[in-house]
Amino acid sequence: MEEKKYEITYIIRPDIEESAKSALIERFDKILTDNGAKVLSSKDWSKRRFAYEIGGFNEGTYHVVTLTTDSDASLNEFDRLSKINGDILRHMIVVRDD
Repeated sequence: MEEKKYEITYIIRPDIEESAKSALIERFDKILTDNGAKVLSSKDWSKRRFAYEIGGFNEGTYHVVTLTTDSDASLNEFDRLSKINGDILRHMIVVRDD
């Protein structure tokens, strides 16, 4: 399979402590790299208000990760673990064309 570029955007709970947020981001970046992906960038976008309530919250911190990988293993593992993590409210994985 050829290497593709992906972008993962996920929303972190707004009431999480800064140290816990850093640990969460580090953990999920490591999940990607441990499963064969190469993380190009991982940065907070901003804290934004939601159009509707998600999990009892009206706002959250958006975090964007850009990566390349030639297999779906890292994406599948990220998807699986982010669904069961209470600190990540939503996530989205898209293929980048550039």
